Amino acid sequence: MTQPAAELIAVHKSYGAIRALEGVSLSLAQGEILALLGPNGAGKSTAVSLLTGLRPPDSGTVRLFGADPRQPATRAAIGVTPQDSGFPLGLTVAEVTRFVCRHYPNGEAPEALLDRFGLTALAKRRGGALSGGQRRMLSVALAFAGKPRAVFLDEPTTGIDIDVRRRLWDAVRAYRAQGGAVLLTTHYLEEADQLADRVAVIGHGRVIADGTTAAIRAQVGLRRVRLRTSEPLAVGPVARQSLEDGVHTLYTADSDALVRTLVTSGIAFHDLEILPATLEDAFLALTVRPGAAS
Repeated sequence: MTQPAAELIAVHKSYGAIRALEGVSLSLAQGEILALLGPNGAGKSTAVSLLTGLRPPDSGTVRLFGADPRQPATRAAIGVTPQDSGFPLGLTVAEVTRFVCRHYPNGEAPEALLDRFGLTALAKRRGGALSGGQRRMLSVALAFAGKPRAVFLDEPTTGIDIDVRRRLWDAVRAYRAQGGAVLLTTHYLEEADQLADRVAVIGHGRVIADGTTAAIRAQVGLRRVRLRTSEPLAVGPVARQSLEDGVHTLYTADSDALVRTLVTSGIAFHDLEILPATLEDAFLALTVRPGAAS
């Protein structure tokens, strides 16, 4: 069996009375993109900090390429984009990139790295003149400066517009295709759906789902029934429903039964659609407690 690039085994981590992780087991394979999803405070950033050697676990085992991630030689083979990063205001993008690349004995060519992430046009711009999205893109690019075996991207596309985000996705996919391992946290569920080979959902310090996006949707067992009507809807079986721009969306585990109920109820409706649940639907079903607002 191939050794995982990174793994947590029955890991516990607390900060005083706050239990961040409770018995979490999670693995990242080489050549895989894993999206770690969860609401704020679920334990995602704590998991990343353990895997990258920034914090020790209270109990359990953390491995990076089979070794202790707190060893400098082990960490040298990874790249990291933290949630927050900053750059010297007076240095240009090219100077920052050269500085970081030269920290590695076999680092990337700075010009090639800037080109891969669409930053060549910004090479002469100083750090103080970068927009928030441009700083974020540079921070992601620098995670790849040392030709890492694995990268950990914590909310990598926050503040980046959709066109630039898609370029970043292409760069990450190309890295994965060459055998690299990627763990990313994101609040953009479309990003996880488009990019990840596997999704792990974490809530209250525990992994509550782990599988492909298709498997996560199937685990929830919901479908969306969409329709337009001017009449009030009070039909079942419905897990929840929403109304936006005149379109009712009903979430149900039995779409056939729901449609039969609609037809026999006498409600006048049109533009009926039956669709699979999205990853966002599954995420909400897994992480929002019954009775909580969705």
